[in-house]
Order: sequence, then structure tokens, then C-alpha cells
Amino acid sequence: MAIATAEHLQSYLDRFSELSARAERQPRWLRELRERAFATFCDTGFPSTKDEDWRFTNVNAIAKTQFEPARKAREEVSPLTLAGSRIPGSACQLVFVNGVLVPELSDLLSLPAGVQVKSLSQEILDQGEALAGHLGRYAEIERDAFCALNTAFIEQGAYVYLPRRTVVEKPICLLFVSAPGTHPEMSQLRNLIIAEDETEATIVEDYVTAGDGVSFSNVVTELVAGENATISHYLIERENRSAMNVSTLRTQQSRNANVTSHSLLLGGALVRNNVHPVLAGDGGECLINGLFIASGTQHMDNYMLVEHRSPHCSSRQFYNGILDDHSHGVFHGRIIVHKDAQRTDAKQTNRNLLLSDDAQVDTKPQLEIYADDVKCTHGATIGQVEENALFYLRSRGIDELSARRVLLLAFANECLDRMKCQPVHDHLKAVVEDWLPASAAATVPAEQTERRWEEAG
Repeated sequence: MAIATAEHLQSYLDRFSELSARAERQPRWLRELRERAFATFCDTGFPSTKDEDWRFTNVNAIAKTQFEPARKAREEVSPLTLAGSRIPGSACQLVFVNGVLVPELSDLLSLPAGVQVKSLSQEILDQGEALAGHLGRYAEIERDAFCALNTAFIEQGAYVYLPRRTVVEKPICLLFVSAPGTHPEMSQLRNLIIAEDETEATIVEDYVTAGDGVSFSNVVTELVAGENATISHYLIERENRSAMNVSTLRTQQSRNANVTSHSLLLGGALVRNNVHPVLAGDGGECLINGLFIASGTQHMDNYMLVEHRSPHCSSRQFYNGILDDHSHGVFHGRIIVHKDAQRTDAKQTNRNLLLSDDAQVDTKPQLEIYADDVKCTHGATIGQVEENALFYLRSRGIDELSARRVLLLAFANECLDRMKCQPVHDHLKAVVEDWLPASAAATVPAEQTERRWEEAG
């Protein structure tokens, strides 16, 4: 357990008591869920580097900071501030500022009949009892302290419902803006996405910051995919360099469901990205694809846990990291093939580029197989920019900075090209191109120009 002072723990208790008093009229099952989650968090505390799943990430910056609840800060965010965060061609965009939905900044453009996109707090008020079958059912509060903390404070976030056989051709965008004040502020964001049988949709979660203050966003998204559903989920994290972000995507897939998870991590001081799909029905497919770009002293940790619980399912993991300066990246990919998951087909690949001698990456591909008839592979590479390719481009008259930029974009495009929703792909490609110049300017000392690769797996 990471050390947190009694004062800090008391602060969480005070906030929990305030929420409990405010939510007396909410369903009994939800109040009991919160209480159980808060008791679990108090028992376990924050994780430490002694925990295997957190061995490369120290969360004391979160555990030892006394955060205040995020303020209502609608007036601090204008449409002009959000202009660069809007994805052209979207079906809708809901904007949340410090966890609170702001209708005047949001835009519900063209949603098919029956599709619901609203704040979770409103859905709890409208249909609280009906949510008992899904909300809090999948996120594992016993094994993840941040999930337990988030569940204890379930209130703010987004709710998306797709009725059976619904196809939403344009992306549904959820923009979460942190607008911290002079003191460190915390948001506990909970999203619930329910996609019934034979649905198709693309959902984007985008996390940005307005201002320079210190913020902590603890996010849990539960995504339920019905039979033959095809759902694409995107996570974009580009908060300021004082932000801390811990996000968890937990997906539950039924028979023949196809779910893709795409992540793009760019901002933040301390970022932890958890992706946990469970293939619970025969014939399910899952793709986990991500790109993380870090510089300065940024720390980005990607933890992938794929559970194959049913036969004839397939999963693919592809994560690329670009690390510069004194940044630190982590990839921990874990595939569990349960006893009944025969004919599993799983592959895991992590590739990393280090642009500085001081940059560091820890990569740990891992397989746990309890079935007999499976096909599973995993591997990881760590290296520098290919000097032969750089020489080739420079021999064609391209200057070194532009040549390095071309090579980094090509490396990033390995992940971007797997993003098949065209409006989102085009938007993220432009975002990455704007983010790369500082990294592309990095040079390698002359005595270290030969290629260096390390491989594991």
C-alpha cells in the first residue's frame, strides 16, 4: 500500500460522507455498492511498487496529495477553448467540465431513434433501478484500488445506450475538460456504455485541460457489447503537464462481439492506462491498439489484461511508444486463457523508440494459458531511430530534422492506420503531427549512431 497520511484519508472520508448524504434518494443497491467500494479502498489503500501490477509506477504523487473535489467551472471554458478538440463529422459531442455536463457547450446533432447519450447522474435519477444489471458489475474493485475509489464516488460521467440493431455511422464524442483552480483538484469520472445485440458504433473519450493547475482524473468506463455487436472505443489523453490521469476500460463481450480499443496518450505528468477486455462469449474478437508519446519527465504506464473465457475467440494487442528526454514508459501486457477457452488465438506486440539516452521503457509481455488447444504469441522491441533509414532520407536531400520527423510519423502511423473510423483517424493524425516536432528534433550522439535493439519474448 502506498503511504497516504491520515489527513488525506480523512479528506476522502469527508467527501464520501457528503456524497452519501446528498444521494439518500438514490437506489439502495447503488448506495450499498458505494459503501462496499469505499470500505475496500480503505482496507487496501493505494497500490505500491511492491504490487506486481504496479511495480514500474510509483503513485505517491497521487496518494500524498490532498485533492479537493473539482469545482463547477463552466464559466472558465469557452467554445473557442474547445475548438481544437472537436472532431468534424461527429454524430454528437457531449462536453463535461470537471465532470459536470455543460449543455451549452455540447452538441447533439444526429442520433438515431432510441440512442441515448447523456450524463450518468441524470440516468441514475431517471432509471436508477434499471442500471443495477450493469453499473458496477464489471469493474473489479477488489483487485484495483483506483476502481474501488472511483466506484465509491459514482456520480458524474457519461451514459451511452444503443438499442438492438442500431447503427451509428458517425462517432459519438465525449469531451472531458479539467479546469483546476489554485489548489489540486480531483474528478471521479464514471462512464457506462451499453451496446445491445447487433449494434455498431464508435465512441470517443477525450481528456483535456483548461489552465495550468494540478488535477487528478480517475476514470472508469464499463462497456457492455451484446451478441454480434461491433464497437470501437477511443481514448485520447492530452492533459497538461501537471495532470495525473488513471483510466480503466473494462469491456464485457458476448457471443461474436467485436470490440476495438484505441488509445492515444500525449499529455499528463503521471498517466496509467488500464484496458481489460473479457471475451465471455464464443467467437468474440478484440483489438487493443495504442500509441503513447512522452517527453520531459512524463510517466506513461499501459496495463493490458485480456481474458479469454470462451472458445473460438481471438485478440490482438499492438502498442507503440515514443519516449524522449527523461520520460518513462511502461507496457505490461497480460493474456489469460482460461481452461474452457479452447481454440484461442491471441497475439501481443509492443514496440518502443527511445530518442534520448535518458529515456526509459519497461516492457513485460505475459501469457497465462490453462487450455490445451491455443495459438498465442507475444514479443517486445526497444530501439532507436533506424540510422540506415535516416541516412537514406538525408542522401535524398532531406534535412536531418525533417528526416527524423518522417521516420517518427511512419512509426506512429503503424498504430494510427489501425483506426478505421475516418473522421477520428484524420483528427488524431493531425494531433500527432502537431505533437511530434519537439521529439523529432532530438539527435543521437555521433558515437551512438549504430542501431541498437533489444528484444524480449
